[in-house]
Amino acid sequence: MRPCRLLLTIVATLSTLLLLACQDEVGKNKANPAANSTLTASAKGKPITSIALVMKTLTNPYYIQMEQGARRAAKEYGVELLVKTGAQETSIEQQIQIVDELIQNKVAAIVIAPGDSKRLVPILKKAQDQGIVIIDVDNRLDAPTMQSQGMQNVPFVGVDNEKASFESVKYAVDQIKKPTAVAILEGIRSTENSRLRVQGAEQAFASNKFIKLVAKESASWKIDEGRDVSKRLLAEHPEISLLYCANDMMALGAIKYLQDSGKTDVAVIGYDALEEAVIAIRQGRLLATVDQSAAEQGYVGIMLAFRRLKGDQVPPATIIKTRLVTADSLK
Repeated sequence: MRPCRLLLTIVATLSTLLLLACQDEVGKNKANPAANSTLTASAKGKPITSIALVMKTLTNPYYIQMEQGARRAAKEYGVELLVKTGAQETSIEQQIQIVDELIQNKVAAIVIAPGDSKRLVPILKKAQDQGIVIIDVDNRLDAPTMQSQGMQNVPFVGVDNEKASFESVKYAVDQIKKPTAVAILEGIRSTENSRLRVQGAEQAFASNKFIKLVAKESASWKIDEGRDVSKRLLAEHPEISLLYCANDMMALGAIKYLQDSGKTDVAVIGYDALEEAVIAIRQGRLLATVDQSAAEQGYVGIMLAFRRLKGDQVPPATIIKTRLVTADSLK
């Protein structure tokens, strides 16, 4: 056989074998439509995993920042993000109902900033039993309650509230050189983050022999209650000259009352570094606040949920750094 004719024969044979192989591969894909749909979804960039972010409310700008961080992570990791919130930070039953609905909708994971450290545990245990990944952000779930309910450990993303609170109050305490009456506005008392912030503040107050803690009352994280409780406490204890508030919303309520009443001899400390609080520091109406990186907490929460869904091991606790915000730090 001539070399030219031999070459043509070899090419023809190879072409036939290649065509048969392609037909066989197409047949395999037809027999496995699920694989085809997954590939198509990925190719089109459509999210194939649903993760819910459950927060206390969006009436507090802190949680708007958290949502922004979560959306950034969802976009980066290609997941569908469902954002759910209660009407107020005290809407615990509503938050429980939201989680129950997410269980029924079979979401893959729930990243939650629980409004209550204990009351959310039973419904989250139910979600966990259904195979839903749970990530706890901002407010740590109560460990003894989880243990009593038989709930497995849940990764936590948040800050060292006690330390951050201590540092912010110590900033003011170190400047006090004469007898001074102080008071504390707590958040919801059944939340771990409020308890720890109050504990840090009390430790800082106790470090100065001139300070006397004369009142401690909950204002439920709210700006209006912060105003009303401040008004009542200062009427009962007019000697108060320093007020620690466990979040900026209550602090903003307190300085609103002080401004309306014309009182200029009471210093206020907040927590969260909301934009309005930072403005108040620049104006000299708020002494200090704490930036606890709400957006970063939201981002890390979604990222850890995604990793858990992939089967990766994640740390039991991820502690985000805080930053003390004062007039000096803003210069």
